Amino acid sequence: MALAIHFHDQLQQPHEASLRDETLAGFAATPKWASPKFFYDRRGSELFEQICRQPEYYITRTEEQILAEAANDILDIAGPHSDLIELGSGASRKVRLLLEALHPTSYLGIDISEDFLLSSTQRLAADYPWLEVHAACTDFSHELNLPDDFSSEHPLVFFPGSSIGNFTPAEAAAFLQRLHDVLPAGGGLVIGVDLVKDRAVLEAAYNDRAHVTAAFNLNLLQRIRNELDSDIDPSRFVHRAFFNEGESRIEMHLISPEAQDVTIEGRRFHFDAGESLHTENSYKYTLDSFAALADSAGFNCRGQWTDPRGLFSVNYLQRR
Repeated sequence: MALAIHFHDQLQQPHEASLRDETLAGFAATPKWASPKFFYDRRGSELFEQICRQPEYYITRTEEQILAEAANDILDIAGPHSDLIELGSGASRKVRLLLEALHPTSYLGIDISEDFLLSSTQRLAADYPWLEVHAACTDFSHELNLPDDFSSEHPLVFFPGSSIGNFTPAEAAAFLQRLHDVLPAGGGLVIGVDLVKDRAVLEAAYNDRAHVTAAFNLNLLQRIRNELDSDIDPSRFVHRAFFNEGESRIEMHLISPEAQDVTIEGRRFHFDAGESLHTENSYKYTLDSFAALADSAGFNCRGQWTDPRGLFSVNYLQRR
């Protein structure tokens, strides 16, 4: 039997309308682009969980290692009775490390993928029967409003996985400013941030030998084909990911090896041979550059923890 959770559907428009509007805008642009938030239908979410288990993808296991070692330090800064708000809850594995250290009374998981959100929060409710569990389906990249029946004097936001890297630095600053506006003075944000490192390590993480990341990238086209009126054929595109050193970011693209036309919702779009559809950026920071970004949005950096190799960081930001 499904366990009771407090579910809130906060999407401003249906998934299909948002997917349609942003896809048409991106395919009509020069250069063409697609929003990475649409990676995460059920299949995409499952593929991402597989990515996290690939040997080349250091991000997940390294962040979990850091969180396990830093959990008590985070508790010392946050203090008792904090309530956890997880952005992009996904499988909610990492947040368990904080739940067990902090013992909050309530948890709010926020994600754009309703099916995955519900399944993950149901598991948390089953495993932590003392925890009041809320789930909000919303696109927090554009707007963040906490549900009316979720109130906390000591909220602690958790944003793992270096998802902040999917924003440009300007967008990341604006996103942090929105969080600043939601949190009370002294409110905390625990955020995972991937660090600048050797190009080979970075590029291997997004080009795993099992080709799971390629399948994840191509699944975006399959979702467009499944959910919109489209004849786009994912088999006619190939995955490409590389580190753009000048922009300090990994870029993911889908390349059309041959010239082709695709139709989406009655509109025809042409791809030249070799033309790219830019699907994702993942910006990488230094500890100092991220602390400066946080400061510009009204946060003090109270703690930064890394692994011995300096691959990844977990940061505690406190709202001024």
